This record gives sequence, C-alpha cells and structure tokens, in this order.
Amino acid sequence: FDPRHYLSTHCYSLPKTGPHRLRFLLESVKDLRETLKKRGSTLVVRKGKPEDVVRELITQLGSVTAVVFHEEVREIL
Repeated sequence: FDPRHYLSTHCYSLPKTGPHRLRFLLESVKDLRETLKKRGSTLVVRKGKPEDVVRELITQLGSVTAVVFHEEVREIL
C-alpha cells in the first residue's frame, strides 16, 4: 500500500481514498490472500513507497531474477 494514494488531492484537498473504498481494498486483499493460500501460495503485502519496498524485498529474497510491474494509467485532461 503506497501511502501517497491516501493523501488529499491537490485541487480540493479531498481524500484520494475514502473509508468505503479503503474497506473494499482491504477486504479484496484479504480475500486474494486467502484464495492464494488455498492454492499453496501466498501474498506479500507491504506499506510504503513501491520504489523502496520492492528494493527491500529484492534484497531480502536475494535470488530475484525478474521484477514485473504495471504503471497506473492517468487521464490527461
């Protein structure tokens, strides 16, 4: 979870993620973790800036050969 996604917006100081959306996200992550566990896998969940957290995980694991990610699409007005 990137803390920057839960700050206020620049224009109107409204929260980027309200309580209902946050609850949905947390429940979704919990459900995904449980589903993966039933299939013999797991889900690593961390809080922090992805550029820092991913670097730390790679260092901890030591045997990482590839990292795959996606970039969030942003509307251009």
